[in-house]
Amino acid sequence: MGSGAPVTSAGLEAFSLAGRRALVTGASRGIGRAIAKGLARAGADVAVAARSTDALVETATMIEATGRRALSLALDVSRVDDCRWAFARAAELFGGIDILVNNAGVEQVSSSLEVEEALWDLILDTNLKGAFFCAQAAARHMKERGGGAILNICSLTSERGVPTAVPYGSSKSGLLGMTRALAAEWAPLGIRVNALTPGYFRTALTEVFYEDEAWQRAMLAKIPLSRFGELDDLVGASVFLVSDAARYITGVCLPVDGGTLAFL
Repeated sequence: MGSGAPVTSAGLEAFSLAGRRALVTGASRGIGRAIAKGLARAGADVAVAARSTDALVETATMIEATGRRALSLALDVSRVDDCRWAFARAAELFGGIDILVNNAGVEQVSSSLEVEEALWDLILDTNLKGAFFCAQAAARHMKERGGGAILNICSLTSERGVPTAVPYGSSKSGLLGMTRALAAEWAPLGIRVNALTPGYFRTALTEVFYEDEAWQRAMLAKIPLSRFGELDDLVGASVFLVSDAARYITGVCLPVDGGTLAFL
């Protein structure tokens, strides 16, 4: 229980992102699009990035409908030069970047006995290597401006072992470790690094699982709130962690999972 004191307007203003500029990777659909829209509704201008700018048109239109500026960037996060170029371009056009959301990711289930090197490299290069070099590009810029906020999108596989998802789980476990290590290293620079752990959300990336009704029943039995996540469920936590309301929070991974990790 709290002290009972009312929430003041000054306290609520800490959640505002007015005047902030953000870059969200993997923003053409799903979780990335939802977070990008949420940041814009909270007041931020948002650069959205994905492999193809064609897929970003709808996201950018949604951002502009909130009255905020949008910028679409073609970015393959597995390419280090792309990461550096995209961040520099966004910072140039927006006059700076205050927030990075590392959301770009790929997943492909496979028996671990059948995983080929190409699949391992694709998943690790996108989900982990890409997140690191985007974060590095952001930090090099943010340290000159007195700080910023980085949000990494982890996974239940960051915390739990999932059969047939070893490359993906390895990448997301690594992302959790990276979040904590960077938070410790970059705190003196004024850069906060946090993460979210989405639970079971239906997206294009996970649609194959939801086609199996038996799988759905089994997963729902593990969720105390008894429903799958809706994309807007991720927005409040995302805005909070990159806002001044979380100015004394760094190195944490916040589950947005309906209680799944608490239950398992």
